[in-house]
Order: sequence, then structure tokens, then C-alpha cells
Amino acid sequence: MKILMSGMALVAAMFASQAVAEDVADLNDLEFAHIAYTADNIDIRYAHLALALSTNPEIHAFANTMISDHNAVNAAALELLDKLGATAQDNFFSQALNEGAEKIIDDFSKLRGAEFDAAYAANELAYHQTVNDLVENTMIPNIENAEVKALFQQGLDIFKVHEMHAEMMVKGLSH
Repeated sequence: MKILMSGMALVAAMFASQAVAEDVADLNDLEFAHIAYTADNIDIRYAHLALALSTNPEIHAFANTMISDHNAVNAAALELLDKLGATAQDNFFSQALNEGAEKIIDDFSKLRGAEFDAAYAANELAYHQTVNDLVENTMIPNIENAEVKALFQQGLDIFKVHEMHAEMMVKGLSH
């Protein structure tokens, strides 16, 4: 658990840095799209790992919701990019997200049972809080295209529900 928490702390520190938020704010809509797509894919990977390692029905239900909802948002994003004739652009932040996720996935893979469930739930809560804050307060205010902004807002509405669900899951596992 200590290893996992250090990995989560690294990702949280990366997100929490004001300098990073300012740098992210300077990115363009296509770079924002890549960050969102990357963040969705990371959460899908976490969910698949949860399905493989957990036997808890609540964890499975949450993980299946993550896979379904994040795939749906990514499909809508790809459809919009296609409509706009655009391609998401890789960037430093997407790369940092992937690097952080590799560490967390490696740490998760060493856990089993209640220890995995608690770590997964805590990570999901922290991940959604952090990504939702970044989307709401840094990305959406800086998105130029109205359709892209609307899609980000729709995604944020969905992911705020995920955050609340993750919070309930953390509380339930701590009893």
C-alpha cells in the first residue's frame, strides 16, 4: 500500500503544481483533446486491472461503469475530431499522465484482496478529483471551439458522478 500511495502522490503532485496548470492552460484545443483521451484510456486500464484482480462486486460494478462511460466519451471525442477534420495532438502532459499511470498500474498489480480494493477506490477518487478540477478550471475556460467546449462539459458532468461514486466506494470500503 505504501508503494501505491507514493505513486499516487507523485501523480497528485504533478497535477497540483500551479506551474503545470499554467502550462496546461497554454495548450490548444487539440492538445486538450489528447489529454482527455489519454486520461480516459488510463482510467479504462485501471478498470480492466480491477476486473482482473478484485473479487468485490462493488469494485466490478464501478470498473464496468468506468469502461463503458470512458469509452463512450472517447468515441464522442473521436467523432467530433473527425467532423472537425482534426487530430488530437500529443503533448508533455499526456506523456506525463501515461508515465504516472505505468507506475500506478505496476504498483496495483502487486496487490490483492481488500488491499487492492482500497487502493483502487482511493486512486479512483483522487484521479477523478484531480482530472475534474483540471478540466473544469484549466481546460474548459481555455477551450476555443464551442463544440469541443460542450463535449468537455458533458464529459465533466459524467466524471463528477464518477467522483461521487468513488467517494461512496472509499467510505464503504473503510467500514
